[in-house]
Amino acid sequence: MRVNGLGRWWPAAVALVPLAFLGVFFVLPVAGMLARGLHPDGHWALADAARVFGRPRERRVVLFTLGIATLGTAVTTVLGLPVAYALYRLRIPGAGVLRALVATPFVLPTVVVGVAFRTLLVSSGPLGFLGLDGTWVAIALALVFFNLSVVVRTVGSAWAALDPRPQEAAAALGAGPVRVFRTVTLPALAPTILSAVTIVFLFCATAFGVVLTMGGLRYSTIETEIYQQTTDVLDLRTAAVLSIAQFVVVVLLLVVVERARSGVRPQPAGAGVGRRRRPARQDLPVLAVTAAVVIFLVLPLASLVARSLHADGGWSLQNYRRLGTAGDGGALLVPVGDAIASSWRIAVDATLLSVILGLAVAVTVAHRPNGRSGRPRRLAVLDAVFMLPLGISAVTVGFGFIVTLNRPPLDLRDSQILIPIAQALVALPLVVRTVAPALVGIDDRQRQAAASLGAGRWQVVRTVDLPVVWRPLLAATGFAFAVSLGEFGATSFLARPDHPTLPVVIYQLIGHPGGDNFGMALAASVLLALMTAAVMAGVESLRVGSVGRF
Repeated sequence: MRVNGLGRWWPAAVALVPLAFLGVFFVLPVAGMLARGLHPDGHWALADAARVFGRPRERRVVLFTLGIATLGTAVTTVLGLPVAYALYRLRIPGAGVLRALVATPFVLPTVVVGVAFRTLLVSSGPLGFLGLDGTWVAIALALVFFNLSVVVRTVGSAWAALDPRPQEAAAALGAGPVRVFRTVTLPALAPTILSAVTIVFLFCATAFGVVLTMGGLRYSTIETEIYQQTTDVLDLRTAAVLSIAQFVVVVLLLVVVERARSGVRPQPAGAGVGRRRRPARQDLPVLAVTAAVVIFLVLPLASLVARSLHADGGWSLQNYRRLGTAGDGGALLVPVGDAIASSWRIAVDATLLSVILGLAVAVTVAHRPNGRSGRPRRLAVLDAVFMLPLGISAVTVGFGFIVTLNRPPLDLRDSQILIPIAQALVALPLVVRTVAPALVGIDDRQRQAAASLGAGRWQVVRTVDLPVVWRPLLAATGFAFAVSLGEFGATSFLARPDHPTLPVVIYQLIGHPGGDNFGMALAASVLLALMTAAVMAGVESLRVGSVGRF
């Protein structure tokens, strides 16, 4: 994409504002948090920091994080691939609804996911007889539930765009379905699968709300350990060391993702040639796995809704009526309705901010100088830089806001503007990953042809770019809004008690004893799930293949 008058410098000019935003509200807070832990009292304490990993607890935390992330990634991939095939290559009834159902868990607040699984697995729940409540197995199941969408949507979109003729040719030469998949389909999908697997591992390793809600103090990942060391123990040195370790892992994973994505040749806009076909007998195993996955996704949500409608020994709306109160023992300072209003206002601000910045980044990273295929390495690096907020602890960012943005000219510690800024940081990578593939898919020759016919710069944008990018842009807006509604990590540090967001209120209710408080938490979780599900249904109706291509 070229802009007349700015020459080769225009990508840097467009990226300047997002880079400044990232520097002030991401790099500075993270650096401030690390400095507090590693450079206290004006001198470095690296020797003491190095001993952190010698502690038995920290070693257990790291090993548990790697183990649960590996297990969650493996199960998610094994289940996600057949579901991606069924929903994107087969013509089955209600495929659009099922795709929306699969996408919904990813944008559900992690606190809601944790609460939903607790209602399913507690001794009085439908699956209580399994005895999984409070175990690492329950955490792994919740991570699979949360991340299935990444594999299904990422691989499914690429699968739908594959040219079926090589597969048909292999079948015509006598290759069976398994051999066709192994020799033709899998090599074509391998870079996309590797990218999806890496991102799932990243999300599993940095899970916060799910582990905090379901693991408590018994099971801690690096993310929840950073939270506990920061808030409960006040050991900033340990938190800083763990944050650095997490940062190194994230950078390595992003390098893997970038290399995997470099092996994917983007399809020109509108050139997806994959055709859906009616299911055949050979597809029965795939359909059986898909049905089992759908049941797995529905069960926790159904249990959450059912438990929210059960109060005082029978079916009742009492839990929802109590949302207008402060709960037992004054658990809340404001009613849940006020928290919902605050969540919507903050989400609107965060969405506008993330979409504006994300569009600027997407335009920059999609730029192909002089119409050449591929991207310069500097643009690939810029793309990876804006993915960093996905993997850096939101707790580190939130606490970093408090310890660094507390003096002029950035004395914002008591300002509510920090919450939408923190949520925009979380949504920004998702906006880039939704819009950028659409821009990359535009054939630059169309722009050149329009310009040669006398179209001005903005007319080219209006007639060539906008018809292709408006759906992904709307989808990115909905995606960012849903993610902002459910953000919990950084918001838990920044939200004032008299202006909490809905996820913070849910966690406050869970933390206060009493059946009424827990019932209110269930009802509030259902409302939050319904809001995010409604937004994702709107995104799915746009039928944007790039959504979820992280």
